[in-house]
Amino acid sequence: MIPVPSPPLYSTRPEWADVVPIPQYEKANPLAPILYSEEYKDATDYLRAVVKSGEKSERVLQLTEHVIRLNPAHYSAWQYRYETVVAIQWPLETEIALMDELADKYLKTYQVWHHRRLILTLSKEAREELAFVAKILQQDEKNYHTWAHRQWILAFYNDDALWAGELDFVDTMMNKDVRNNSVWHHRFFVVFQSGVREGEENRERVVRRELIYTKQNISLAPNNASAWNYLRGVLEFTKLPLSTVATFVTPYTVPLPENLGDIVDVENPPPGKGAELPCVAAIEFQADIYEEEAQSESIEEAVRLWKSLAEEHDTIRKKYWEYRIQQALLRT
Repeated sequence: MIPVPSPPLYSTRPEWADVVPIPQYEKANPLAPILYSEEYKDATDYLRAVVKSGEKSERVLQLTEHVIRLNPAHYSAWQYRYETVVAIQWPLETEIALMDELADKYLKTYQVWHHRRLILTLSKEAREELAFVAKILQQDEKNYHTWAHRQWILAFYNDDALWAGELDFVDTMMNKDVRNNSVWHHRFFVVFQSGVREGEENRERVVRRELIYTKQNISLAPNNASAWNYLRGVLEFTKLPLSTVATFVTPYTVPLPENLGDIVDVENPPPGKGAELPCVAAIEFQADIYEEEAQSESIEEAVRLWKSLAEEHDTIRKKYWEYRIQQALLRT
């Protein structure tokens, strides 16, 4: 690969001769000096100078872009760039095009996505933003910043056309990786936190749909913590007792039977062939159901299950299960 030559230093450029650079302040003998490259020191010295003078111009945009490419997490460079974009009425479509490139390159840098939001807020137009996010997610399907940006787009514009295909998008991502916690989190956001999509009259139907959907995914991958957490989330958000799904949970708390038969139960799908049981999450869920009942006999059952987790099925969290036992017994 042929190395790309560094651009000339600003201190050597005639068009910057009118600016007096401001070096970073450091004590005479800093305890832990940072060894910046000459290119970075030069660019940031000139950035400090234009910030001090208040200059906002096209060349300042070029300077901030240079600093950002050297350090995409440089918050001050991003902030001053935004102020400059606004001040000189820089074409927003040009800025978004640059953000497309930088988000693709620095997708795990928060400042990239924050700046993108600010520009979209000015433009008041979502355009193909969801499609862009879907493209970026192909690189990293669990990137927090990308998912957070997608949710911001949906909430900020709150357009029915944007919401319309979101569950289909979730299903596509779920089919790629049913254990992707980011997808489960996004589904909860779309179904229960959009605040509009289903209407109160259909609430019962939506909850039933989500419970069945989650149970079916658990039956395919019983030890998927994300699905179990989603199941809890649905019940807690809708204020339904955990015992609502007791019939479904029980078969996952015991070893897989040798003969499963040909049971077809949409409401309570049994574990599939080859499932690794008993499932830790199911045992915990069952114990919490017993604890929720708050009867002395049910607390005894909960303690029995927590002991099995501490001593056999989930020994790495032994101290936690012992704590749960202690707290439960104190309340009896």
